[in-house]
This record gives sequence, structure tokens and C-alpha cells, in this order.
Amino acid sequence: QGELVESGGGLVQAGDSLRLSCAASIRAFSIYSVGWFRQAPGKEREFVAAIGIGGLITNYIDSVKGRFTISRDNAKNTVYLQMNSLKPEDTAVYYCAAAAGNIALLTTTPSFWGQGTQVTVSS
Repeated sequence: QGELVESGGGLVQAGDSLRLSCAASIRAFSIYSVGWFRQAPGKEREFVAAIGIGGLITNYIDSVKGRFTISRDNAKNTVYLQMNSLKPEDTAVYYCAAAAGNIALLTTTPSFWGQGTQVTVSS
């Protein structure tokens, strides 16, 4: 059993920054890879960023590279997504997910999903 809770979303203007947090109530959280996904209105959910168990491996979708940074603090059971230079096309509900083991498992067999946090970027 476990739970992921996202926070930090909000309404901002283009060019602003937000930091999303994903707080995990998961036993042995340090053995989980964690990812951020987003779903815009009328679109399918898409992968945004992921971080591996030790925090050394990270992946990003091309459209956020250089603007978003994913990090983790295993002592706090929390993963962060720092989002800079936000664009209107970043508007979506952002979800975090966790998968035990390899980062690749996030897109196939995640064990946990959060409820999501809304990010709205106005032009």
C-alpha cells in the first residue's frame, strides 16, 4: 500500500516558474523510480520527466529539456519538478507515478499514481 500526493500547481503567466512536489507514503521509497506525466484537455496523458532510484539518471520529453528539472530527496520521500520559462502549452494536470526498480518501468507498470495538480499558464 502507498500513496502519492502532488502539490505546487497553480495559475501563472508565461515565463514564470513553478515547483511541483510529489510526496510519497511508500515503504522503501528509495527503490522506486518516479516520473511526472501530464494531461492537457482533450489530449492523452504524456510522459514529462523521470528520475531513477539513485537520482543520477533522469529523462525528459524534448519539449521541456532545458526548462524543467526533476530531483528527489529520499530522506523526505519527495520528488520535485522545477518548471522554469513556462509556456501556455505546458498547461495540464500534472501527475506523478512511481515504479519499483528501473526507470523504464514507469511507462509500463507503475505501481502508484497521484491524483494530479493543475498547472495553468496564461499567455
